[in-house]
Amino acid sequence: MRIATFNINGVNGRLANLLEWLGVTAPDVVCLQELKATQEAFPEEAVRDAGYGAIWQGQKSWNGVAILARGIEPIETRRALPGDPDDRQSRYIEAAVNGVLVGCLYLPNGNPAPGAKFDYKLRWFERLRDHAKDLLDAEVPAVLAGDFNVMPTEQDVHAPERWIDDALFRPEVREAFRELVDQGWTDAVRKLHPNDRIYTFWRYYRNAFSRDAGLRIDHILLSPELADRAVAAGVDRSVRGRDHASDHAPVWIELAEPKPRRRRRAG
Repeated sequence: MRIATFNINGVNGRLANLLEWLGVTAPDVVCLQELKATQEAFPEEAVRDAGYGAIWQGQKSWNGVAILARGIEPIETRRALPGDPDDRQSRYIEAAVNGVLVGCLYLPNGNPAPGAKFDYKLRWFERLRDHAKDLLDAEVPAVLAGDFNVMPTEQDVHAPERWIDDALFRPEVREAFRELVDQGWTDAVRKLHPNDRIYTFWRYYRNAFSRDAGLRIDHILLSPELADRAVAAGVDRSVRGRDHASDHAPVWIELAEPKPRRRRRAG
């Protein structure tokens, strides 16, 4: 089972790139962020013609998240992060797909920091940790995938000294991510590539992509029920190099089939 996350940075403006990538790589599950489209403007027909069922939560001009499932319909379980009924930003959606609970998220950027946007980011992170703990307590195979807007360590950012005061790299945010993982989640890409410098995002200016001056801010976290099934992971960097590309590249993991349970012998 291949699960991918991709901040598309405008699903309609980059639809051709998305469909080409889906056709070439055929992931089983895709989490999309930054749809930048209203609920009605999501390109449902094109996505279905590509072979994917979909659920999505749109928002005009920015945000927006979606889960695509190849050949089947995702079974929606949640379309907002719990903990704040007044939060109207479209940043979380959740569905069951082939026995796996998939949470797709777009964590707030938080800049400028300090400030109101940074405070909102920390509150959102706290709500995410609370919900993530509930998922672990339920002992279900679960994935949290998306744009977390955090570089967990210096290994995850080109020229870390330039990002000290940025909301994506401030100590409070890195600590929040560490506390989330320490609940029992596995950062799948880092587990499989512990020593590699891997990036998932490159700014549009100063030739960041050609210089490989990137950040790793898109992550896939696995619950203990799935962690041992992760056999491969990577970043589809070539997608970032296409014309009119998103500033993110898709990140993916491969899960092996679950081992069959042994039947107890009748006594």
